[in-house]
Amino acid sequence: MKAEGTTHISTASPERHSFYEDALAILTGTLIVSLGVVIYGKAMLLAGSTAGLALLLQYATGTAFWLVFSLVNLPFYLLAIKRLGWPFALRTFVAVSLVSLFSRLTTQWVEFARLDPVYAAIVGGGLMGVGLLVLFRHRTGLGGINILAIYLQDRLGIRAGYFQLAVDLAILAAAFFVLPPANLLLSILGAAAVNMTLAINHKPGRYVGIS
Repeated sequence: MKAEGTTHISTASPERHSFYEDALAILTGTLIVSLGVVIYGKAMLLAGSTAGLALLLQYATGTAFWLVFSLVNLPFYLLAIKRLGWPFALRTFVAVSLVSLFSRLTTQWVEFARLDPVYAAIVGGGLMGVGLLVLFRHRTGLGGINILAIYLQDRLGIRAGYFQLAVDLAILAAAFFVLPPANLLLSILGAAAVNMTLAINHKPGRYVGIS
């Protein structure tokens, strides 16, 4: 009989995701992230990680997000292959490609007549956080800092959300020369929404499904 106040700890092996589950998760996660990115682009806000860098370059140069996002991720695939393996690298390449594609198509699917910037920061950031959470649960990132964040969490136990928050603040500091102060402040609010979603819901050992 289990003693009162004790907790049963399962010793069963983690359940492995099927190919179908991984594929559906990547499709869903990238669609959600893409909608958040489009909301940010419409409100001229800045996200974090490589998506934030791509948005910043879009604002500074006028180059489309989907193209910049694809290019800035290229150097990070080598780290994904060497540190996290070919399966993760391939899933990440697919996810990055889908976000690039969907972010371009979403502007044709969705049109905003009015978008409050505070709402855009919170909801857009929340959408990106949820999308990333879906991808992380299926051993998939969106390139760049996401790859490094997952690697550090797996190897050192550093929470991906907290690590990315520090990097995001550095990107926001660089954006001081591109965006108005009000947009930067709202972008910080959005970064908190993204990363707290991850930090609260993506703790090591809490979710044990594997891909």
